[in-house]
Amino acid sequence: MPAKSQAQQKAAGAALSAKRGETKKSELKGASREMYESMSEKQLEEFAETKRKGLPSKKS
Repeated sequence: MPAKSQAQQKAAGAALSAKRGETKKSELKGASREMYESMSEKQLEEFAETKRKGLPSKKS
């Protein structure tokens, strides 16, 4: 399932980075922390690899 906004795509990227151990979980805030806890690495990959071009900044 692709991300619906640029903000969602960025949050998924941050959560994915923490899942892989590239960044610390304690550095996550808000949506990225929720995504880290509730989504699998595969789901996060699908959101994070969505192209930003053409996406709204925030979901309306």
